[in-house]
Amino acid sequence: MTRSYHHGNLRPALVAAAAELARAKGPDGVVLREVARRTGVSHNAAYRHFSDREELLAEVARLGMSQLEQAMLDRMATVRTRDPRRRAVRRLRETGRAYVYFALAEPGLFEVAFSTPIEDHGDGGVAGGPYALLNQVLDEMVAVGALPTARREGADVMCWAGVHGFAMLHLHGPLRDVPEDLREPMLDRCLDLVELALVP
Repeated sequence: MTRSYHHGNLRPALVAAAAELARAKGPDGVVLREVARRTGVSHNAAYRHFSDREELLAEVARLGMSQLEQAMLDRMATVRTRDPRRRAVRRLRETGRAYVYFALAEPGLFEVAFSTPIEDHGDGGVAGGPYALLNQVLDEMVAVGALPTARREGADVMCWAGVHGFAMLHLHGPLRDVPEDLREPMLDRCLDLVELALVP
């Protein structure tokens, strides 16, 4: 599908077309010539914005990370309890749930985001993002007394590994054929165990 774009907005249009390919076919589907064709420009025009395929993939990865972070923020916003301790713990659960939901809903984009090196441009695209958000939630748990300081070190990696592993088992591993009605209680139990490891 060829898309139109306004003059001066070719770079975002190229990234959007590349993201569509990533969603459909994963990293291997992102080919600069095809991205140019879908955007309605020559591949030489595309090369004026991206020196090579890796640079374009990095932009798609940044987009994927940004959308994952927003998905986590949206889930966190559903936590309504005003009790600070319960709120912090629930927000942690929702970041994990959002992470898994995003991976399962956007497997191609998720794979690009986690298989492509991204340079930190100094604009928060890497320094911020899902990992920083997770750390903010864990720090909030310490601040309100839900997470003992002694358990804070390494908690970010443990949480991340738990939900990432869960997602990968269901995307590409032996749990790929588990139906959604069975997967959901499995995810709840995984999040329960993360909580039990952190919260006294």
